Amino acid sequence: MSATSKLDRVVVINDDGAERGGAAAIAIASLRLLHARGVQVTFLYGDSAYLGELPEGIRTSILGGRYLLEGARPFAAMRGLFDPQTAARLARWIDMNDTPGTVYHLHNWHKILSPSVFKPLRRVADRLVLTAHDYFLACPNGGYFLYPQQTVCEIVPGTPRCLVTACDRRNYGHKLWRVLRHTVRQWLIDLNSAGAVIVAVHEKMTPLLARGGIDRNRIVTLRNPVTRLRAERVQAERNKDVLFIGRVERDKGVDLLARAARRAGARLRIIGDGSLAPMIADRHPEVELLGWQCKQRIGELVESARLFVMPTRWRETFGLAPIEALMSGIPVIISRSTLISDEVVEHGFGLACDPQDEEGLAATIRELIDDNVRVADMSRRAFAGARQLAPTPAEWCEQLLALYESRAVGGTRSTASMPLMEPQGTATGFVGAAR
Repeated sequence: MSATSKLDRVVVINDDGAERGGAAAIAIASLRLLHARGVQVTFLYGDSAYLGELPEGIRTSILGGRYLLEGARPFAAMRGLFDPQTAARLARWIDMNDTPGTVYHLHNWHKILSPSVFKPLRRVADRLVLTAHDYFLACPNGGYFLYPQQTVCEIVPGTPRCLVTACDRRNYGHKLWRVLRHTVRQWLIDLNSAGAVIVAVHEKMTPLLARGGIDRNRIVTLRNPVTRLRAERVQAERNKDVLFIGRVERDKGVDLLARAARRAGARLRIIGDGSLAPMIADRHPEVELLGWQCKQRIGELVESARLFVMPTRWRETFGLAPIEALMSGIPVIISRSTLISDEVVEHGFGLACDPQDEEGLAATIRELIDDNVRVADMSRRAFAGARQLAPTPAEWCEQLLALYESRAVGGTRSTASMPLMEPQGTATGFVGAAR
């Protein structure tokens, strides 16, 4: 870190301390990268989950709280709206440790921490960065998704039409609770006036966040870092397996994929787990369910992959798994609902599919199973060019530091004072800050 830096410390805050989700993995990756650059870092998280190994010198502290699905429902519901213990612990940490050069970076907060964290963070909002890994800052159900219909939602959050729409994955009563939680968060902090910065992980998130009332001038874009699964290109044209990596849930389209793969006569291998896994095992014994695997093991398993298929039904904000596959030379069939689908098709890395069309997906899988020349071309293109879809960890860390430095000077600033890097044929810079 520069000797002239005004940055004293970065405080990373997240629901949990275990790398069991995308947000936690990104939060913990930032701790390691920043620490390696000589930045003082502290990790505040909401439960006592196993942290794994962090480098010596990274301070950690538990803010308390429990997962919303734990405990008696009435108490869990109240805790999910506002957890006074969490708010008090975070306020005490800020009282004892805050400096003008301390920057706070909040990742996920809606599963354990609750909107309560925004009350003490309001005091340091001009030095607060929030990463939108999903749409919870704008949309009460977090996905701009109609779960009962399994289709994307185009309704403006908070409007009468939104309030009467049963969009929740559980029931309408739970939707109303989510609306109340969203309102509590708005009461505790006004994202447009408090001075906080929202980081979108893809530039196409900006209009969706703005639809929920967030000022575009408060949003910057910084895509998540991605590394290859394998150092050598997977020779996909020699393989036959269709691969899926991720949550085994309906919103991910895994049920559609299992049926389409059977129609196409292709062997499907699934790395991951979720509520649909027992149904897939029962109805599709031909599918190989491998469960969650470490990244090293995934790198070994993908050697036999011809295609990676991601038929997600919701608007995937980033898509770590398909980009990892592409960087390893595995062509992708990706849902048109994902924010990166246009880029995948435009660069010749793969094809797009309709996440509601089983027959069409089966035909696309068959088409690529039978065409070695086309698959080889896509594989080579992806291995050589997919880096432009996401930054390296080093590039990402550099851009995070630039953002933090812009906040660590005290006082209220607009995004006009933030670093803005124009995307010169890549998507690795800040591209969402309005001028």
